[in-house]
Amino acid sequence: MKKLFLVFAFLFSLLTFSQEKSFEITGLLKAQDSNNPIESATVFLQRIKDSTVVSYTISDKDGKFKIESSTYDTALNFYISYVGYGTYFKKIAIDKEKIDLKTISLKLENQLGEVLIKSTAPITIKKDTLEFNVKSFKTKKDANVEDLLKQLPGVEVDEAGNIKVNGKPVNKILVNGKPFFGNDPTITTKNLTKDIIEKIQVVDTKTKSEAFTGEEGDKENKTINLTIKEENNKGVFGRVSAGAGTDERYEFAGMVNLFNNDRRISVLAGGNNTNSPGFSFGEIHKMFGSGGGISFNSNGSFSLGGRSFGGGQGITSSQNVGVNYADVIGENTDIASDYFYASSNSKNESSTQRETILSDSRFFTNSDSNSDNDTYNHSMNLEFEIETDSTFQISFEPSFGYSKSQTRYLNNEETLDEDFVLTNQSDVNSFVESYAKTFSNVFSATKRVGNKGSYFKFELETDINDQESEDFLNSNTEVFGSNPETIDRNQFTEGDNFSYGVSAELSYRIALLAKKLFLNFEYEYAKDIDNNLESTFDFNNGTQDFSDFNTDLSTDFKYSDIRNVPTIGANYRGEKLSLYFKMSYNFRTLKNEDLLRPQFNVERGFENIEANYRINYRFSPKSSIYANYRLSNRPPGLRQLQAFEDVSNPLVTVIGNPNLEPSNRHSFYGGYNGFDWQKRTGFYANFNANISNNQVVSKTIVDAETLKRTTTYENVDGNYNYGVTGNYTKDFKIDTLRTIKLAIRTRYNFNKRINFNNDVKYSSEVRTISPRLGIDFLWDKVMEIKPYYQLSFTNNAYDIESFEDREFTSHNAGLRTATFLPKNLEWRNDINFNYNPNVADGFQKSAWFWNSSLAYSIFKEKVILTVKVYDLLNQNTNARRIATQDYIEDSQSTVLRQYFMLSLSYKFNSLGNKGNTSDGDIIFFD
Repeated sequence: MKKLFLVFAFLFSLLTFSQEKSFEITGLLKAQDSNNPIESATVFLQRIKDSTVVSYTISDKDGKFKIESSTYDTALNFYISYVGYGTYFKKIAIDKEKIDLKTISLKLENQLGEVLIKSTAPITIKKDTLEFNVKSFKTKKDANVEDLLKQLPGVEVDEAGNIKVNGKPVNKILVNGKPFFGNDPTITTKNLTKDIIEKIQVVDTKTKSEAFTGEEGDKENKTINLTIKEENNKGVFGRVSAGAGTDERYEFAGMVNLFNNDRRISVLAGGNNTNSPGFSFGEIHKMFGSGGGISFNSNGSFSLGGRSFGGGQGITSSQNVGVNYADVIGENTDIASDYFYASSNSKNESSTQRETILSDSRFFTNSDSNSDNDTYNHSMNLEFEIETDSTFQISFEPSFGYSKSQTRYLNNEETLDEDFVLTNQSDVNSFVESYAKTFSNVFSATKRVGNKGSYFKFELETDINDQESEDFLNSNTEVFGSNPETIDRNQFTEGDNFSYGVSAELSYRIALLAKKLFLNFEYEYAKDIDNNLESTFDFNNGTQDFSDFNTDLSTDFKYSDIRNVPTIGANYRGEKLSLYFKMSYNFRTLKNEDLLRPQFNVERGFENIEANYRINYRFSPKSSIYANYRLSNRPPGLRQLQAFEDVSNPLVTVIGNPNLEPSNRHSFYGGYNGFDWQKRTGFYANFNANISNNQVVSKTIVDAETLKRTTTYENVDGNYNYGVTGNYTKDFKIDTLRTIKLAIRTRYNFNKRINFNNDVKYSSEVRTISPRLGIDFLWDKVMEIKPYYQLSFTNNAYDIESFEDREFTSHNAGLRTATFLPKNLEWRNDINFNYNPNVADGFQKSAWFWNSSLAYSIFKEKVILTVKVYDLLNQNTNARRIATQDYIEDSQSTVLRQYFMLSLSYKFNSLGNKGNTSDGDIIFFD
């Protein structure tokens, strides 16, 4: 009977849609006070019955608008909303296909008297700000912030929870302007629910001082601030979940939040042995990332079945506990803090076979390893922000950390020459226990001068890192040939690495043109010190103790890096055009004191110019272009400068080069961002290029007989790369409930690198192009079908005869589905298929990976029962092939295999009036 009912319901819904009427509404908007056209006003339609948004658009630069949609209603409410002007309202009869409203004049808001209509516009544009109304973007009832973000135009959220806005990554998420459990955005987006959010604000990432002075922030990164509804700022809400499965798999997670106006306390805890790093509350589509199969790296390498779920390779069991506290003390001080404890155990077994290609020969290396790692970590972050008055701000951001790690590692390796004759072999057995204590603090004091945008600013950054380790090593290395050699080591190494850094910067900005044109002066002094002490003792058979000091394998270094950097710059910020440049002169001194081998002491001085230029032009609130040039300088690492021979690996000797020069890097990037609200079309394109001079590269020489390697470093010129990415999205609204979303993306990358192969200098050129097509079909409250396909072509070309040019092709396809019928039932699937026809015979060319979950909500959707299957086809594999310019490697390691799990999730909420919540607005900054 139930099945028959569903059939009739389905047929009825089709009949209903067949009766929908298509329509087009056009018009022209003008300001009543000036008679000028109004650009970027929001024009939208709502159903009279339940205020559901039917469609919306934005007026163009000429004030024209056009809404195209369909409805089965005979009449709709018509609204126009624009900042500073009163909301226009009219009830429109949908009695013909084309409706022309002619010219509509909007009145200034302060001229409306007492007749004000509260705007519920889905989108409102204010210069660099877009406002989205939550009610206009439908999600499932149990939606979290991540689900909501996926519905917003211009916002992308991948399967790992990484967020991009108009192609720019989001690197910080705040709640009511304060951090929420440190720097992991997924903790916030996956665990806070949509129904408590009033606004989502997306801005260029800024420091506290930049926000206080009104400076422009980081144009390449975005910050999201989640604002809790005012009525939801008092009460308790949270969620708990637990699950158990086959193969002894388990998971649990819990989160409790107490909000009391400005005071916010949150506690969370979780654990699992399913390689999941976060707090998933049982949803399979949020626990498992995509991946698997054969994929290509930018250098032309590819992998088969290489998946990482939280713990990387192997099986990881983890436990986490965290507390977050935020409050306002008095009238001038904001405080935010969090404490986090995490522990994990990772076990992995791996096997690797590598063929190394030399300029005149080749050799083969086979290795097997087994590792078992336990890690315990405590971290604490604090933020204090004090505004003594409207012109002076002080902020402190101290962070503390403590970690302990134990690693047991076994490895055996053999090397064979091109005739497959055993040349050397080694066995390693080690146990390492390490401790780390860290402290960092960022202090800033900012004083605004006048009201034109001038200011003084002082910033002080401090970092302290203290690491101690104890390493017990037992190894045996045998080298065969005409001069055979056996190296046995039974050693204990005690390490104590202590480093600290301090950076002080004084800035002064003077306004040449009030709030538009500024001249900047900066001076920075920075000093980094690194004390590296490693004392190695050989086992003494007589005393039966590690008492014989080994000078060759011990180190006692003191590194210092001192920089003095004066900077001058200017920036202009107009309504549409924004310009910025700065130029610095860097005086740098690198110094290394070798207390065991004073003859290898190094002291080098470097001077160089660094520069940064940036331009942004906004055609309209809907589109903009940007470009940037940066000249940066990187000195060689002190280890690279040391002539000291590092023989800690008997088969690999590393020798520094004291004659290395610093490298200069010229970086270019730019792009175009645009979203046409009239056509619901988004197009984003960007390019990047890097040219490096004096780049430091490694140079390895292999002994023809023993196959021992000796590595040093040299400067090379001629390394460069560039890439172009284009992304096009288009929404096709079939009717009020059904939408098709089209997404096309293409990436092209070119990389030229200068390297050495067995003392022979050569260049490699790698070209990669990766087009991707995705088509999403969304049927509100019924189903989602999201297929995608990606094709990758890679060409590797070399100017050395011993290396063959290679071409690779890979195919990646997937299908994500969700169904929401019958009511309270949700079925999701994530299917991924990879195929690479270029893999050698006998090696797996394709891989399927399928995760599935079935969830049922009860007790007014407060309780969710979930059955999920990981790797439904039981084909998960961590077999991997990597092909680069000078080696081909096959490897395999421990992998998480198929399991079934039953979980239960319960959520509670006492926010708002009697626990009820209402929808609010979202603000989006572009």
